[in-house]
Amino acid sequence: MANIGTHCIVELYGCPHELLNDEEFVKNAVREATSHGLATLMGEVSHKFHPHGVTALGLLAESHISVHTWPEHGYAAADIFTCGDRANPQKASNFLIRKFQATRHSLTKLVRGPEAGSDQTTDVPGLEVVPIATATPEPVA
Repeated sequence: MANIGTHCIVELYGCPHELLNDEEFVKNAVREATSHGLATLMGEVSHKFHPHGVTALGLLAESHISVHTWPEHGYAAADIFTCGDRANPQKASNFLIRKFQATRHSLTKLVRGPEAGSDQTTDVPGLEVVPIATATPEPVA
């Protein structure tokens, strides 16, 4: 099996401060994105930071969805990973782009699995692919 799932990483810029700082809005956005992405929400947790910022996480039957906000920068980061072929994380990502009213965004889509990235290289600025053979894990205490 070469493809286990799809992982979308979304950068949202120019979002309204009041949306990014509203915990209920962010939680609802995670729920709605889950539905738009045809995934199954199993559980959720969120936290409102002070003086600003929200993190909301959704545990999906297919994997996970998260949104982290920085209202002071008009920025949010979303991460949507789904396994199998029923769910569509790109649809969920596109929903979040609209929901957060981003004036600019980037969407990185990664295919996940044992053989998915074995022969891929990238020239995307800011994206580093670390080959498995040279990756040195941190020691475990």
